[in-house]
Amino acid sequence: MKKILIVEDDSFLQGLASRKLSTQGYEILIASNSSEGFKVLEDQKPDLILLDLLLPEVDGFEFLEKIRANEAQKDIPVIVFSNLSEEKDIERAQGLGIVDYMVKASFTLDELSDKIKKYLG
Repeated sequence: MKKILIVEDDSFLQGLASRKLSTQGYEILIASNSSEGFKVLEDQKPDLILLDLLLPEVDGFEFLEKIRANEAQKDIPVIVFSNLSEEKDIERAQGLGIVDYMVKASFTLDELSDKIKKYLG
């Protein structure tokens, strides 16, 4: 079973994505902030990370920088799903090696599921 780490501080969206992806047969790991995300990554290696950029404490960009600098985590595919939709934010995230960028306001859970299938097979 493929593991997906969801790093998202919005508990409603976290729950929706978690339920949808669980029904698709994925094991879901949850983190409400970067600190929790790093703790999960110490114990487990997810097959994919869904990452919000607007997080309390350490933002998603810094989270990305830290995992890309870690030999054991640098190759984990990351899909950003964020309300940040400015080109500079998208380009910054792409420069940190994400596989996809989705703006929260303009995607459905089915589209999210399809993107994940594309990267996890």
